Parts: sequence; structure tokens; C-alpha cells
Amino acid sequence: MNPRSKAYRMTILGLASLILFGSYFAYDSVGAIERSLIEAFGTDRAAIGTMYSMYSFAAIFAVLGGGILIDRIGTRRASLLFSLLVTAGAAIVAWAPSVSWMYFGRLVFGIGSEPLVVAQSAILSRWFRGKELALSFGVALTVSRLGTLFTFNTEGLVAERWGWRQALWLAAVLCAASVIANLLYNVLDKRAEAAIGLKEESAGDRIEWGKIGGFPPSFWYVTLLCVTFYSAIFPFTALSTDFFHQKWGLPEASGEGLGFFQGVFYNLTHMFGTAQGTTSIVITASMFFAPFAGQLVDRIGRRATLMILGSLLMIPAHLALGLGSAMLPPAIPMIVLGAAFVLVPAAMWPSVPLVVPKDRVGTAFGVMTAVQNVGLLAFPYLNGKLRDTTHAYTASQLMFAGLGACGLVFAVLLRTADRRAGNVLESPTPKIA
Repeated sequence: MNPRSKAYRMTILGLASLILFGSYFAYDSVGAIERSLIEAFGTDRAAIGTMYSMYSFAAIFAVLGGGILIDRIGTRRASLLFSLLVTAGAAIVAWAPSVSWMYFGRLVFGIGSEPLVVAQSAILSRWFRGKELALSFGVALTVSRLGTLFTFNTEGLVAERWGWRQALWLAAVLCAASVIANLLYNVLDKRAEAAIGLKEESAGDRIEWGKIGGFPPSFWYVTLLCVTFYSAIFPFTALSTDFFHQKWGLPEASGEGLGFFQGVFYNLTHMFGTAQGTTSIVITASMFFAPFAGQLVDRIGRRATLMILGSLLMIPAHLALGLGSAMLPPAIPMIVLGAAFVLVPAAMWPSVPLVVPKDRVGTAFGVMTAVQNVGLLAFPYLNGKLRDTTHAYTASQLMFAGLGACGLVFAVLLRTADRRAGNVLESPTPKIA
């Protein structure tokens, strides 16, 4: 193929999108088979939450150093290194003879996974800046989210039919497949580099410490909203499959008598009738509606208002799940959570370049991602610990509702600060001639 052709670019896009598929699948693999791991190692939910916390602990430091490494050795070599670390971490988790080894595997996995997201952004900017950049990011996000979607609808089925360790090895194999996609990208990118004069893109999210000072209050309100929002979503969905099984009696793996792939898609097509399917509602909403929400934000603005609305939706959703009767179908509050998960990120991330100086955007994103992982370090463990201590789910859901309330406060403060700054966030995105 001609490196200048659209077909070549679309091939690059496909490979770049697949680079993260395995990582997203493996991230939630331990949560998808939570009960199997608890029984196999004689441990508790706090240990499963700690597996997520170990990932975020590694991610905090990886975010600080990953961007520097990308800029130093180049996107190709850095992305391949990160892919190999992701695969090694997933393989250690699958092989692990003890919970401690699983912690170590998740640590290695986190070191590679978070910088790989940054590397993928650099790849897309390298190939699609000035062309189909928005499309490329949308396609890549959708493919990545497919990894998460299939985790909850596949791992439980594999564990039920062939054992929990085989489920974890499946995650490792998919990470290895992403390495192959990365290798193919490296070959095509190197072939095209000289032919069309590709420009090496900066990692973007690299933190430059000298630029942290002087960020306006609006940026810190967005950052605090970010940490409370994601801490009320990801730690919840990580351990929600068992929740839906215990409180509502939803089957954990369905499709008895069907073939394996039929069983996987049974959970997808019966999203409101299985524990895994119900867990998938939030991520499915994000996959299908996030691109439309992004276009809506560009057209109407109202970013701070939409963040207020999304934060407000989280509170009754978590309260209904924790305090509501089992007669209330869990799909209803999960749909509300899905709406919040569409609205808030679509408004939040594009707000950063609008509230910080242009030369500090990369540092701002790096700080925001690092702070986000601080929350994701603490709350998965707290979620598991509360469930083990209380032997119920009410305390955890009150914690998540409380995070939603904190996010609402930060969103209101953001709206107030933006009003004083001239309603920058409330204005539509200016069109570039």
C-alpha cells in the first residue's frame, strides 16, 4: 500500500486501536471472576480491590515517567516496551501461585498500561493531525471499551467452563495479541516515516514541574471532580457482578447448553438479565453515546452545567442500588450511571485546554491523570474492605454516593469560577476556519 493513501492510514488506525484492546480486557479480568479468586486463594474482597489499587499505584509513577520516555526513545520503541510490560504483568497474574504474586503482576501491568494510553495518543496525533484526528480518537476509544465490555461477558463464562486460571490466561493471550498489533504498527510506521516525512509527536501528557504553578482554580475543580467521579465508577463496576448476583439473584454466567461464543453474546444480548450484562451497561453507554455527547458539547458548550448534571445523576443511582429494594431492577440505576458516564467525561476532558495556558496543557493532563489514579488507588480497596466488614453493600454504595456529592460540589464551584472568568466553559467550541 502507498503510505500516503487513506487505506494505509486506516490500517494504522486499526492497529493502533488494537494496541490497547488487551490491556482494557485484562484490567477488569480479576473483577470479572472475583468470587472464583476469593474461593481459590481463600481471600476476601479487599484483596481483589487491592489488585486494582496496585495497578493505580504503579500508574501514578508511570504517568510521571512514561511521557518522558516516549519523548526520549520515540513512540515506536516506547509503545512496544509498554505493550511487553502489559503482557508480562497479565502473564504473572495468570501464573501467580499466591495473592502476593498477583499484586506484583498487577504492579507490572500498571507500569506498562497507563503509559501505553499516552503512547497511543502520540501515535494517533502523528498520523491523523490535520486529517481525521477526532475520528481516530473515537474509533480507538470504542475498540478499547470493547475490551472492557467483553471482559465482563467472557471471563466469568471461561472460569465457569474451564477454570479461573484459564480465564486469566485468556487475558494474557489477548495482551500478547496486542503486542503483535504493535509490532505490525512498528513495521508500517517505519516504512512510511521516510516516505512521507512523519513528524514525531510529543507524549503530550508529560508533566513539566516548572509549569504546575499558577493553574487557575477552574483547573483544580475539574481535577477534583475527575478523581471523585472516576472513583465512584470504576471501583464500583470492578466488584459489581457479585453485587448483582447476591442482591438481585441475577445469574453470573448464562447460556447453559450453548457454545462458547454463543454464551458470550448471550450475556450481551441479555444485558438486563445477567450479572455480567448489568455490569456492562455503564461501559456500553460510554461506547455508543460518548462520540455523540462530544459533538453535543462542541455545539452547545455548557460544559460546567453538564458536569453538574452528570454528578447529580450519580447520587440517586448509587443510593438506589444500595438502599433500594430488590424489587427495583438494577438496570434502571445502572442506566442513570451510564448517562453520567457519558456526560461528565465528554465535558470534563475537553475543558482542560480551555482553562489553562496552551503551553501547560500537557502538564495539566499529566497532573490530572496522576491525581485520578490516587483516587483509584484508595477506593477499590475501601470498597472491598467495606463489603468484607459489613457483609453487605450498603456502606459501599453510600461511599460512592458521597463521592458523587463531592463531585457535585466541585462542579458547582467550577461553574461559579467559570462565570467569573467570562463563561469560557459554557460557550460552544469556536469553529476554525
